[in-house]
Order: sequence, then structure tokens, then C-alpha cells
Amino acid sequence: MPNLLRYFYVVMAKTYGQTLKSIREERGLSQEELAFKTNLHRTYISLLERDHKSPSLRTVTAIATALGLTLLEFVQLMSEE
Repeated sequence: MPNLLRYFYVVMAKTYGQTLKSIREERGLSQEELAFKTNLHRTYISLLERDHKSPSLRTVTAIATALGLTLLEFVQLMSEE
């Protein structure tokens, strides 16, 4: 993978995790509550927030929906982080 592309994925993963945690906390949700709403495991939410896992598009969409956002709104918030 070219260095620029690798850099993009690293930056996006960090931004995703930071954005996810920030929005989840703003909504007053625990990781367990978000996991229940998305049918994901709480430890997976934790791994996403700490940038140890990269989510699929399906997962990103499910999480955005559970947080009351569209995918586009979530991505826009990521760009503000």
C-alpha cells in the first residue's frame, strides 16, 4: 500500500475513534448501551474508540444511525475533529 494511502487510513481511523467516543459521550450513552443499540459487542465499541479496529461501512452506518445521525452527518463531524 502506498505511504500516502496508509497515512490516510491511519488518520481516518484515529479521527473515527475520537469522533465516535465524543458523540457517544455527548449523547450520554455508555459503550454497553451503544453496543446494545447496534447489536455489537461492548468490547468492539471500545476497540473502535481506541483505534484498534477499523469498522466496515455497514458498522459505521449502524453506529451513526444508533447515535441519531446519518452517515453523511457523522462523516462531517469527523472532518471537524
